[in-house]
Amino acid sequence: MTASTQPSFEDQGATLVALQPIYSALVREFVIDVAECPIADGFSPSPESVQQAADWFQQVDGQIQVHQLRQFLQTTPLANEVVLRHLLVHHMQKPTKSNSDRDKTDFLLVQYFSLCAPSGLEDADVDLDYVAQVLEPVLGPQEPKLPAWLSSLEAIMQSAARSKRLSELLHSGTLEQGRKLKTQNAARYFEPAAMVAFARFSFMIRRIFFRLMHDDLNAIQDGLRELERRGVATIDCRRAQFSAEEPIGRLRMICQSWKVMFHAEYSSGQPLRMLVDLRAAVDDALQNGARKNPLAKSASASASPGAGTKK
Repeated sequence: MTASTQPSFEDQGATLVALQPIYSALVREFVIDVAECPIADGFSPSPESVQQAADWFQQVDGQIQVHQLRQFLQTTPLANEVVLRHLLVHHMQKPTKSNSDRDKTDFLLVQYFSLCAPSGLEDADVDLDYVAQVLEPVLGPQEPKLPAWLSSLEAIMQSAARSKRLSELLHSGTLEQGRKLKTQNAARYFEPAAMVAFARFSFMIRRIFFRLMHDDLNAIQDGLRELERRGVATIDCRRAQFSAEEPIGRLRMICQSWKVMFHAEYSSGQPLRMLVDLRAAVDDALQNGARKNPLAKSASASASPGAGTKK
């Protein structure tokens, strides 16, 4: 059954039963104050029992933000293909859909596509036909065609792909342009052709983001190694909300932790801005940090031949 099919109460009950473990885990993870889930062992679907369960799921949905759902699903082993398909059906078959439902559906489509698509998929292969094929189990058969009101998506993607650094991508406005299209055309988002187009767009933007993010992290780590080779012990990282004399060893450990964090979450807000600002701080230190950092001067002097001898 696809999302466009009007479900019977038996089908709806089967979907809710399948989602009960992950919703119970969400309730525990984010300490949501709700009654116990009506679905338990021996649950017998009827119009009344399914409606009662649906009300409980709707209550949980109202208290789970899209960033929480993203964080949870990208780190839990419960999020397999079947679970993602049930989550998509659950949100897309709601008779009344909120902005939150739209944002969650948008994320779930990309997550489902990412899980089902082969890991070696080339960018050129990610066209509308291929995305529609992968999403067919949830959207049904499609003959995808980019809606006229989404004609700017391709130009936005090309603009994002031209970014050489993460700071360029974040300051280019391309991410905001994609979000603006969704919010300004909220009533048309759930058209199958639009969901295919947005899934492709979001998947490609995610790929571009991760490439640039890893480039920044690698550049920071390479820069820290070069600074250590020069005898620099600390750098001024106030622009990244660290100290004026931040130890390089600590910065290296922070970068390692960021690799794990950003792998799971590509819109992490403040930590993401800190990553961009940290690269700028490291770049600045590479250019002139040794002249500005008295500790670096001391370290260089102590390491130079004849240091410590009396004249």
